[in-house]
Amino acid sequence: MEATVAVAFLYPGRKVEDRKMAVIALNRNNDFRRLYKKAAQVSPVLVTYQSKNRLGINRIGITTTKKIGKAHSRNRARRVIREAYRLLEPDLIPGHDFVFVARGRTVSCKMQEVHRAMKKHLSGCVRHDETPV
Repeated sequence: MEATVAVAFLYPGRKVEDRKMAVIALNRNNDFRRLYKKAAQVSPVLVTYQSKNRLGINRIGITTTKKIGKAHSRNRARRVIREAYRLLEPDLIPGHDFVFVARGRTVSCKMQEVHRAMKKHLSGCVRHDETPV
């Protein structure tokens, strides 16, 4: 039987007991600018920027611009990206900052498509089992 792990997204002022599995939201402008200077990984549904941090936990930021559409479209894009990340979080090595930028196709595509693109972009941050099969 597999145990399910809950991932809590922390925003300023919000607390969670198990900070080991917590994901902090990036909200400072200089954090976003630092990541935007890094090389981007681009797909038709998602753009990903990543960098290591010294905090020992993963932090994410999600950007959706008005080019995506009205507020309900931008909210859907953020929800889809957040859910795709939530599914990948248990396999990721802690200690990274990620910024995900939604693209025009993010709104109309399924979450599985975003999940596939995100998994490909974050392949360098995924844990690999040392035990041979």
